[in-house]
Amino acid sequence: MLRQYELVEKVLDYDPNADEAMLNRAYVYTVQKHGTQKRASGDPYFSHPVEVAGLMTDLKLDQATIITALLHDTVEDTLATIDDIEAHFGPEVARLVDGVTKLSKIETMPENERAAENLRKFLLAMSEDIRVLLVKLADRLHNMRTLHFIKNPAKRQRIARETMDIYAPLAERVGMYEYMREMQALAFRELEPEGYATITDRLEQLRSKDGGQVDAIALKIKQRLAEAGLKVEVSGREKHPYSIWHKMAERHVSFEQVTDIMAFRVLTDTEEDCYRALGILHTTWQFLPGRFKDYISTPKTNGYRSLHTSLMYENSMRVEVQIRTREMHRRNEFGLAAHWAYKQSDKADGQVGWLRDLIEIVEQSHDAEELLEHTRLAIYQDRIFAFTPKGALFQLPKGATAVDFAFAVHTDLGLACVGAKINGRHMPLRTPLSNGDVVEIIKNPGAAPQLSWLAFVVTGKARAAIRRAVRLKERDEVAAIGSKLFDEIAARVPAKIGKKAIRGALQRLGMDEPDDLMYAIGAAKISDREVMEALVPGCTAGIEEDEHWTRRERAISIRGLTPGVAFELATCCHPVPGDRIVGIRRKGETVLVHAIDCLELASGVDSDWIDLAWGNRSVGAVGQLSVTLYDRPGTLAEMAGIFAQNKANVTTLVQTQLDHPFTSYDIEIEVQDVAHLNRILSALRASDAVAQAERQ
Repeated sequence: MLRQYELVEKVLDYDPNADEAMLNRAYVYTVQKHGTQKRASGDPYFSHPVEVAGLMTDLKLDQATIITALLHDTVEDTLATIDDIEAHFGPEVARLVDGVTKLSKIETMPENERAAENLRKFLLAMSEDIRVLLVKLADRLHNMRTLHFIKNPAKRQRIARETMDIYAPLAERVGMYEYMREMQALAFRELEPEGYATITDRLEQLRSKDGGQVDAIALKIKQRLAEAGLKVEVSGREKHPYSIWHKMAERHVSFEQVTDIMAFRVLTDTEEDCYRALGILHTTWQFLPGRFKDYISTPKTNGYRSLHTSLMYENSMRVEVQIRTREMHRRNEFGLAAHWAYKQSDKADGQVGWLRDLIEIVEQSHDAEELLEHTRLAIYQDRIFAFTPKGALFQLPKGATAVDFAFAVHTDLGLACVGAKINGRHMPLRTPLSNGDVVEIIKNPGAAPQLSWLAFVVTGKARAAIRRAVRLKERDEVAAIGSKLFDEIAARVPAKIGKKAIRGALQRLGMDEPDDLMYAIGAAKISDREVMEALVPGCTAGIEEDEHWTRRERAISIRGLTPGVAFELATCCHPVPGDRIVGIRRKGETVLVHAIDCLELASGVDSDWIDLAWGNRSVGAVGQLSVTLYDRPGTLAEMAGIFAQNKANVTTLVQTQLDHPFTSYDIEIEVQDVAHLNRILSALRASDAVAQAERQ
């Protein structure tokens, strides 16, 4: 731990004008306020803010940031207040301490709330003052260095996961690669101890076998550049364990197949020397096409600048080389923290320069959604973030749709979802979301999830809720069919059926509620004969077993039922409202609805038949057509125009035959009823573009 005079001297070394007395007061203040508090390591608690302040001095940050680091836990963990901080250290420090305190409070929120809000709060804090974020990142880095002292494994895992998912990517976002790498390494060791141990062991084996190969290659590169008159510094290292692990997972390769484990850095004096060095290396060793990146002429959004290339070194060894100036290197390792410190030395352009950089980061907006949309974080490549119109942020797997988003917000919203606006535009519910999308869910309290949604939702919560809702709806609708069938069964028994008879039947069948009986009838889990016998015992005596019990005197309306739930429209004949229909009922299956003239009905002669009728308000189905067009320009467009004029939506169009001068298509279109379908057929047959049009 830094002693008081050591901390003050470090600040005065790079900022001789710093207020020494105020720095001393801040050090004493944090020691007094934290008093006898202890950390998990057993060290005095005040050692933590002192170490965080030390990290800030390494970045040569201004006095207010150093004092904020010293005081950042006093408001949350002691009796000190923001007013006390302002009274002793001024409004600027009070504002910064308040910002860090608000970020820290997020960590005490429940897991689901914290996961949804953390990133947005960090981005908003960064847009207000980058120093708030810098202190918080240093706070987390020091906490990760002492993570192993926490005895609770679940708590260690939670902190490590949060570090990997939130803090390390944010460090990268603001260009603090040194912080990012150390956070990732420490979190990786906790989250994947076996993977960490395996990779570090393999790296150790490589070091023992290569006989100083890394140093030898670095020396060779330096000598070659020196021969060309360039004065450079060259250093080499193996890539970090987490970087190797991530590459193995990303490329689906083994450790042996990761070819660029060694990386070398060349530091020059000027940008011109960077490009000269690149040319010399490319003419000395073969470079790998597709592996060269020029981040000097086109910097990353966080300000990172460097040349990256990969070379085929001797013995077919691939090595990665980064070339940059010394000033670029300083900026690259500590990102905006380094830029802040640099600009503070520029009296005329200090605060203005920082604001200009901040505006560049948030893409000329303080809107967190817009900032997130432009953020490219490798760690988040398997997930996306989307916002509600009010700015609440939700984390979803990559490939998630508006339906997944609706269920992530609230199960009730998912259940009532009927449509979605993505970034202000109406889009299909199956549309995959992208990072930064603003999603507005359109709901209808009377709506219900569709079975077809299961084909595109990706979250477990959405899938479970949809299945549960469909099962409940299916039971209700099958029971509704069963209730209509029960009326006909009851009409065939030699007695008037009332509530008493139904209660007796339930008792004989071992059922609890009338709905159980109706569902069993609708799902063909019980025969008509069994129902009649349960209602009036002995009433079926003398009746032959093979008599067809399902012959109906009246049709059963299917109005209000949902296709795919209580019944399915057969795809062989595509019945539409207005066709005469019949239902085929098999045990344990939904009712399959056919047009009465469907040839497939011959295969269902041993099944339970139900005479059905469309409800009075039944509208909408899919009709199937076979259309043959003349094979000449414009005929397909003319057919599409006929569909559009008749307000029919084409769902499927498949070319089935090309036999000059004709082209045949199988087409599925959404129509209101059989009259609508017949009008479309008439319009097609009247067209000069159509040789033949028939309903399938």
